[in-house]
Amino acid sequence: MGIVAGLDSSPDFTRIVVCDSDTGAVLRQGYAPHPLESPEGGGRPADVDPQAWLLSLGEAAGGGLLEGVQAIGVSAQANSVVPLDAQGNTVRPAMVGGDKRSQVAAADLIDALGGREAWAQAVGSVPQTGQPVTKLRWLARSEPEAAARTAVLLQAHDWLVWQLLGRPVRRTTDRGGASGTGYWSAATGGYRPDLVELALGHQAILPEVIGPADAAGTTPEGLLISAGTGETQAAAFGLGIGLGDAVVSLGASGSVMAVHPEALVDQYGMITSLADATGMHLPVVTTLNAVRALRGTAELLGMPDLESLSELAMKSTPGSHGLVLLPYLEGERTPNLPHTAGTLAGLRRESMRPEHLARAAFEGMLCGLADALDVLRGRGVDVRRVFLLGAAAELPAVQAAAPALFGTQVVVPQPADYAAIGSARQAAWALGVSQGTLDPRTPPVWQGAVAQVLEPGAELAVGQAVRQQYVSVREQTHPGAL
Repeated sequence: MGIVAGLDSSPDFTRIVVCDSDTGAVLRQGYAPHPLESPEGGGRPADVDPQAWLLSLGEAAGGGLLEGVQAIGVSAQANSVVPLDAQGNTVRPAMVGGDKRSQVAAADLIDALGGREAWAQAVGSVPQTGQPVTKLRWLARSEPEAAARTAVLLQAHDWLVWQLLGRPVRRTTDRGGASGTGYWSAATGGYRPDLVELALGHQAILPEVIGPADAAGTTPEGLLISAGTGETQAAAFGLGIGLGDAVVSLGASGSVMAVHPEALVDQYGMITSLADATGMHLPVVTTLNAVRALRGTAELLGMPDLESLSELAMKSTPGSHGLVLLPYLEGERTPNLPHTAGTLAGLRRESMRPEHLARAAFEGMLCGLADALDVLRGRGVDVRRVFLLGAAAELPAVQAAAPALFGTQVVVPQPADYAAIGSARQAAWALGVSQGTLDPRTPPVWQGAVAQVLEPGAELAVGQAVRQQYVSVREQTHPGAL
């Protein structure tokens, strides 16, 4: 039996799981918050000293947690940029998170290359606020001296791997992390240095993209460090999803991703063509409104929490007595309606009851995500079951409606540190390949996630009628939007 560790450095904390390399059984765990100061007004800072990640890592690994570990995998928050000078020192704090400062930069870049379709063809995605390529454009415009000193570009998991290996000359990344930068194409497997120059104003050294089962290196103590990957890809790998599986994540905003054998190019920019952590592809469609629509409805109805809103919604019936909520409270990305607002349709005297509005909020959120699923299905992505993630996935109102509205089996995994588990699984893969016991084309088979399985059953026809009611309102309000 081998022992491996998976490390997940999220925006707020570091989690470490130590696992049996053969079965994936979690042997022990560590946790530490990131020692970050909130910006004025609260929220997450957009700039972070990456040394904070190392401090958190050290605290999480304390007490001999890594004793006996033979290999470590690293995942970390997406869309981070660590700009280094020619000597390997940080030019400025890392730029992380949803960083809305780069909103104008994203629009500038889209125009500079000739539009959304040109970007989709080039790298499989259209520049978005907070994406690494747009952060570089913001840096060049807002901090030109720092931009001029930037010689090397790493993401959070790249930087952590490099630090664990003792800052070697060779710097690496993986396909998953590279595919989210906006200057690497999952379709071609190559960088677009011209897009780095377009954004930053000059060329920069980019990390070598290594394969899913490759090792980034070995520490002086003999500890193997695997390629690492982004948090999204690690979580998908930890869940064990494969062809035919989609993952719907319920955060304030929502995302839908699925495993697919090839990269997708979407001329409208609704699909972001990521690579996964296994050598496959992970097309992603996002919605700007998911749980935020539930929270807004709860506040409107004077409900103290989402559990109370769910309980109220269960007093209504499918279709919410004709009420339909288009939950575009922050504008929307799928469909692409950045300047629109939400719509409440179907108001009649009998439908003007709190429980019907509560149910309409849940149905509107799920129908919006079903629209995102249909974008993938419309491009030939096979979806036979949906993994539903996020705290809201546990709500009875979500579980009652999701299978019928998505039109497929829904799996609700038990909460776990799936990104850290996925990182550990990657470490086990690289370790097995290095020892000659595993094929570099086939990851280790680990225990699947403990989950609740929900079937659409007899409710499928009712769910499709509810969905059609939603689509009709969407088409009347925003004709041709999807």
